[in-house]
Amino acid sequence: MFEHFLLGAVGFMSGLAVAGGTFALIVAISVVPRIIGMSHTAKQLFRYENMIILGGIAGNLITVFPALRIPLGSPMLILFGLCSGIQVGCLVMALAEIMNVFPIIFRRVKLKVGMQWVITSLAVGKVLGGLLYFYRQLGVG
Repeated sequence: MFEHFLLGAVGFMSGLAVAGGTFALIVAISVVPRIIGMSHTAKQLFRYENMIILGGIAGNLITVFPALRIPLGSPMLILFGLCSGIQVGCLVMALAEIMNVFPIIFRRVKLKVGMQWVITSLAVGKVLGGLLYFYRQLGVG
């Protein structure tokens, strides 16, 4: 009995640490304020905060209880995939921007014209790679 309690407590504390680190990273690279600023939706700040919290809770529930089935079918799966892709894309691009990855790369390869095409090709490559991954079921054992 004590072992189960101990494992549960360690798992819960580890989850809190990981979630805290994830949200600290999102806050540190200011993903949400940038999205709000670009979309001019500052009046919806309360809704943004609630969606971030609910998304974190839903992600934890799905991760902890993999047998949990959400009976909403393919439309919900498509919506979930789209929202997950947008979130990961925003996070990665904000992190790359904060670390000045693109200006450093462009300066080293002496690229002055066509930067928008390089960034667009990176995004298209990411989408095509994801589609190929799921089409060929590369993640299935």
